[in-house]
Amino acid sequence: MSGDLGFIERINISSLTGFVHSTFRRTINIQCKENGELFTIASSQVDNGPNSLVINAASLDEFNIDVNEAVFVKNKMLFISNKLAIVIDKADKWESILPEYPSNTQNVIRNIKKMKEYIDNHGKAGGMKKKLSSQSPYETELSRLLEERTILLEKELLNNRLAHALQHAVSLIGLGPGLTPSGDDFLVGLFTTINLRNSPLYSQQSFCEEVVQRAKPLTNEISYMALKKASIGKVRESIIHLVHSILYGKESDLYLSLNKVLNIGSSSGTDIALGLICGLEANLRVGGQL
Repeated sequence: MSGDLGFIERINISSLTGFVHSTFRRTINIQCKENGELFTIASSQVDNGPNSLVINAASLDEFNIDVNEAVFVKNKMLFISNKLAIVIDKADKWESILPEYPSNTQNVIRNIKKMKEYIDNHGKAGGMKKKLSSQSPYETELSRLLEERTILLEKELLNNRLAHALQHAVSLIGLGPGLTPSGDDFLVGLFTTINLRNSPLYSQQSFCEEVVQRAKPLTNEISYMALKKASIGKVRESIIHLVHSILYGKESDLYLSLNKVLNIGSSSGTDIALGLICGLEANLRVGGQL
């Protein structure tokens, strides 16, 4: 149906061989032999993303694909063993392009306030957002560490001390529940805002790269790829829509796009949204607008 432009181009020039890394109901991850990167086949229930193809199937369980099955390209088609052949000639090409940071930030300040209130009421707890219900001692300690390390990171970012912020960002990697841990998801949101063109922190993209350089042994490969892509401003379509709504949208646009992000994973969407807020507030403070 649609796919990341770079992924489609690789299939067109027959330069991808690999194996199935992991399988889920809505996604199949492929590991490329050439560079070790993960690529994703997603069901029609999933939005576009970096290194992803969205195919016309509501669930991927029906293909009975197993881990380690061979993946190859032939005649501009992507094959997974003899079980699935993906034709890309009519696919819509998608590219992850973030909006530019606005010169007038009044709308941003208003929308961040609305976003915080909405997450307080509708965000999913268990990661960056604390559970109000009783937790096990393990969950309580995990929640405490996430809160403590996030506060330290935010403090350094708001004061534009990125060298100090680095250690606190690294301390969040791999921390928290979920396939993509909460700390990682929070950093995906944060990295997105640092990569907004014309933003006060745009010149500090090396901060994201330095965090990612330390990330690989600290988290799983799926989460690492999300961090790696976000560090250069490559994120899912739903996240891009939310950022655009925060920067330029009306209240109705904001809630519509925010809901789509909040529905990612168990608490992943909420964690990403809170990372976006952290980064946008840092941009506003560094730019002298907050």
